[in-house]
Amino acid sequence: MIKSLNQEVCKLILHQNYIGHLAYIYQNKPFVLPITYFHKGDKIICYSGDGHKIHALRQHNAVALEVSEIKSVTNWQSVVVHGLYQELEGSSAKALLHEFSLGVKDVIMRKELRDLDFINEFSAKIDSDDIPIVFVINIEEMTGKMRRN
Repeated sequence: MIKSLNQEVCKLILHQNYIGHLAYIYQNKPFVLPITYFHKGDKIICYSGDGHKIHALRQHNAVALEVSEIKSVTNWQSVVVHGLYQELEGSSAKALLHEFSLGVKDVIMRKELRDLDFINEFSAKIDSDDIPIVFVINIEEMTGKMRRN
């Protein structure tokens, strides 16, 4: 049976995962791609290089992020977040990139029981003048569904 998830369960699913599918519009066409994220409060923290996705998000800031936990065709749960893209710069971007790296590492350690030493990679980015583009998705709406047999 398929059921709706309440807001607390939706937040829990977002908080327990770090890979989702970002949906956005570019030249009147929908695009969806996987993205690494970190959920914090009413925001989704992300980063990217300057390219197609960032160019599109700067033109049209309405986005969706879908996160799923799928065990089988009859055992899954999924959350969809609708929100607005907001790009950050300077010290705010550096601080969020650092928070992103620590947060994702913590999720991976809890979920996959493995330690990743990618903090050094982010530390190098944070300390350089050429940091990636850091952005947040300000959550406006969140819905979720689940199916269990």
